Amino acid sequence: MKNSREIALVAAGIMLGATLAGPATQAAEMVAAQRSTQAIYVDGQRVQMEAYSIGGANYVRLRDVGKAVGFNVSWDGSAVQIDSNMPYAEEAQTSSSRIVTLPTDGSKYTPRVGDLIPCGDGTLYEVKSVDRFENNCFAPGPLPELPEPTCDWSLFEPVALPAPEVRHYVSDAGDNIFMRNLYETRRMQYTLYNAIGRTPESWRDGKPLAKVYLTIPAEYEAYTPVFWPWRAAELEKHVASIPRGRFRAEAWDYYVDGEFMETRYFICTV
Repeated sequence: MKNSREIALVAAGIMLGATLAGPATQAAEMVAAQRSTQAIYVDGQRVQMEAYSIGGANYVRLRDVGKAVGFNVSWDGSAVQIDSNMPYAEEAQTSSSRIVTLPTDGSKYTPRVGDLIPCGDGTLYEVKSVDRFENNCFAPGPLPELPEPTCDWSLFEPVALPAPEVRHYVSDAGDNIFMRNLYETRRMQYTLYNAIGRTPESWRDGKPLAKVYLTIPAEYEAYTPVFWPWRAAELEKHVASIPRGRFRAEAWDYYVDGEFMETRYFICTV
């Protein structure tokens, strides 16, 4: 059996290679973390580890590798420390090691300090402040629940929610992400449905002429205004101005240096 130092180096090399290879290196390609069912063996014996599939590669925690093969892993507050000459020692797990699996069904994700958000470029982005999440300085207060139907929503063509996306980039403003907010995207969708339902010009023979989409193609970005905080009137005025339009809506959460800043709402009408 290899000594613990050799195993540590092999494990680190495998994880580094998975990080640098494949689509995880392409900033424009967005992926979500999913729990992986891949079997993991150490010296021919199967071990239980919590694994995640990100961009086609399997990721496990270095601490779990240390536990499986017998070297110690610790965090000193600023860096990961690996001691291949020391046996594995349990350490109290804190919220700083939470890898988030973003919901795909449109349910609400409420960020917490210490959450690690998988980004499309393979980065795990740490949430450091959520003070603004329910206390946006431009908003009058926390948002209500999602709108209830004021017309028959079943008359609209079915529309699928887009997949979760997290776009990571570094700019003069700091270390940033835009994260698709499917819950707020649904708020936009339902608000549009109700606004169309109140607009007679949007209907013919009991069917809606207007259509709602939940993605905005890149070629439409130049025609897409953004607003925040949430204001239903922004969508209602689009329906009133083009009652038979094609309405494309998206909502994205914006973070800078780990701090939640605001949810931005995008609406494109063609």
